[in-house]
Amino acid sequence: MRIIALLILVIPGLLSALGIKLMRDTLFQILQSPFPFLWLQFVAGLFMLIFGIWFISGFVLFRDRKNKKPGMRHSE
Repeated sequence: MRIIALLILVIPGLLSALGIKLMRDTLFQILQSPFPFLWLQFVAGLFMLIFGIWFISGFVLFRDRKNKKPGMRHSE
């Protein structure tokens, strides 16, 4: 079961890494083959990064709620 959970987290992690690479290539003005414009490449990379972080954080939050591990509360 842990192997499946690891695979579920690796794929969005790789997607986020690809998004960072695409945004970095845009800053250095290196155009990758499937994108006709630099701005489109940057937007696609930003979307991949946001989606990967969103998926991983949602997975961790769902798993913590399922295992009844509450998060830290803000105490003032």
